[in-house]
Amino acid sequence: MSATASHRSPVTVDTAKPVIAAPSPASPTAAAEEHYFAKFEGRQPPRPVPASRTRDFAFQALASAAFFLGIHYLVWRWRSSLVGVPLWIGVPLVAAETLAFVGTVLFFLSIWRTADTPRPACPVHVGDVQGTCDGEIRPLVVDVFFPTYNEDVELVRLSIRDAKAMTYPHPIDVRIHVLDDGKRAEMKRVAIEEGVGYITRSVNVGFKAGNIRNGMEQTEGDLLVICDADTRPLPSLLEETLGFFRDPKVAWVQTPQWFYDLDEGTSMTEWLAARAGTPGRWLGRAVERCIGPVMLGEDPLGNDPRMFYDVIQRRRNWANAAFCCGAGSVHRREAVMEAALKALGSSVEATLAPLERDIACEATRDMLATAVASEAAREIELTPYKFHVSEDIYTSIVLHSDQERRWKSVFHPTAVSKMLSPQDLLTWSIQRFKYAGGTLDIFLHDSPLRRAGLDPWQKLAYGATAYSYLAPLWTVVFLLAPLVYLFAGVSAVNAYEADFYAHLVPFLVINRLAFMLATWGVSTHRGEQYYLAFFWLNIKALWDVALGRPVKFHVTPKTKQSGNHAGLVAPHLILLALYAVGSLVGAHRVVSAGGAGLGPLLVNLFWAVNNVAALSIIVRAAFRKVEPS
Repeated sequence: MSATASHRSPVTVDTAKPVIAAPSPASPTAAAEEHYFAKFEGRQPPRPVPASRTRDFAFQALASAAFFLGIHYLVWRWRSSLVGVPLWIGVPLVAAETLAFVGTVLFFLSIWRTADTPRPACPVHVGDVQGTCDGEIRPLVVDVFFPTYNEDVELVRLSIRDAKAMTYPHPIDVRIHVLDDGKRAEMKRVAIEEGVGYITRSVNVGFKAGNIRNGMEQTEGDLLVICDADTRPLPSLLEETLGFFRDPKVAWVQTPQWFYDLDEGTSMTEWLAARAGTPGRWLGRAVERCIGPVMLGEDPLGNDPRMFYDVIQRRRNWANAAFCCGAGSVHRREAVMEAALKALGSSVEATLAPLERDIACEATRDMLATAVASEAAREIELTPYKFHVSEDIYTSIVLHSDQERRWKSVFHPTAVSKMLSPQDLLTWSIQRFKYAGGTLDIFLHDSPLRRAGLDPWQKLAYGATAYSYLAPLWTVVFLLAPLVYLFAGVSAVNAYEADFYAHLVPFLVINRLAFMLATWGVSTHRGEQYYLAFFWLNIKALWDVALGRPVKFHVTPKTKQSGNHAGLVAPHLILLALYAVGSLVGAHRVVSAGGAGLGPLLVNLFWAVNNVAALSIIVRAAFRKVEPS
């Protein structure tokens, strides 16, 4: 199934075998009209925040200052603030602060500077991406994969149609394929109607990675575009990404995932202007110029992925440490297949190793090794994408660590596709649990920190990602410590006096300023709240991985799931109730003591309010009324 595009005209698809196309909706917009996201069809993705060396330098200076202030604070905490404090509460809290500080340091180091890769001109022919002067002079062949299992076939149709509308300034052979692990007659019908390839398999081995491998076995594109079933390419996807492959060492290009159906809310400027007129608008603009955009009433699930893509991924480019995230990525087939063959060779060598140790006769050893190697090669799976629930990051680690080829990755900050966001807490939880469990499983069983071939900065970047999923180890302490004081009057610090604030406040202020500069132009408030509220799901992921339970691959639902999801937030509800009761108990104790202990009470109440604000977001999301789409 092939398509050709030239001179920025839309791709037109010709089937390899003639078919009679059944009537189908006239356009993606028309096909979307019956879905909830129809009203968002006209949205365009935001442009990436322009890079700034001045802002990077200011961030680096503040981050360095925050590091030394943090060390100063923690030294004081360990040496002076625990005197007279019960160790059962004092030590866990200062240990939690220390672990959180390590996470902050890793985060700042992993996003140390912005270094966008300049976008080269689009390749004219395949020779431009082969890295040789005598390369072939033929159009590039690009396979576009849409792995699917049980998603609405009409959603997949929308993705197919948008892929067919991609443009390119030179002749190119674009081949669109639906990889259907659901083996559905209606999905095959849609593929035929749209004139694209339909590939399925008898056994669904290897999750999505196995599905992609099966597709690769039956296709031959020089480059692969990986999409999810609901990933709808924008017309510029090929023009924006293929030029990077002029560098023969570039293995893949990752682009931002943009959820076009998010409830964007109202900016603080507009909200204040509606209530206070021009003075409100001036105030809102002044605040947002200082701290960045503030959105009110935005998506309650915190789905906006710009913090991850525009900050974390983008700022790892300079260290060749931006990893693949699946949908919205373009891959060099040669790199993926070569990595799979090397892995196969390593597995065969591991099978032969006992023979080399135990058989003394060289002739016998060689003869038996040949036979065993042949059998092992037939039995061991060739896995272009690692068979894992997090196949994307796993494959990134394998390619980055190739000591012979030194493959490069590129994160291109311009969004060139659009996707549907999780619309309810159940869908959100499935997605986030898969991310957490998959990443932790990789680090437990095949940690990149132990891999030869990765340089220190790459190991730091991958390590920072894994470390972020250990957050419940200290988050739980931060959630429980104020409750201990409110109910029992037991403080984790010997005195909330001038010395305490003199050590803590400078670090908090400078650390916050550094974070604001690093995330400039990106709204982070809701994401920060979910970082705390995510604790229970993260604990479950940690527990499953620690017990060796396999992390199962669940397809993230692409439609709204009706009903409330109170069971997902039972721990959060318990904590909220405890904070309410504890606040009353603590206030009663201070009043009964004639006002003694008011200072520590206020500190812990402020702390509790911050926790409640974060926990209440996820609780509201659980009870949010969602009509099925």
